[in-house]
Amino acid sequence: MSTAHVVVTVLGAVMAGFSAGAVFTRAEFVVKPLADYGVPRSWGPWLGTAKAAGAAGLLIGLAVPVIGNLAALGLILYFLGAVITIIRARSYAHIPFPLIYLAPVAASLLLA
Repeated sequence: MSTAHVVVTVLGAVMAGFSAGAVFTRAEFVVKPLADYGVPRSWGPWLGTAKAAGAAGLLIGLAVPVIGNLAALGLILYFLGAVITIIRARSYAHIPFPLIYLAPVAASLLLA
């Protein structure tokens, strides 16, 4: 395991964890766009849980690689789903935001 892999994995986990925390605390910068995209408010806890589980899985993956790889795949699918949701809502200016979160997770999987 390289230093780059550890650094990128921890960065991805921190970013996914921050994003999960923003959903759980119903931060305005998360709640309003989700409503604009047509995502039901009742999905919030599930979305936050998925991101938190992915963040934890990335960290666990430093010791158990298969879990980290599965967590990374799950988060990649999650953030790609976010991009699709944004495109469907025609909020094209928001596309970079999930891609910023996706980048270190994808890099972590590639470096694994």
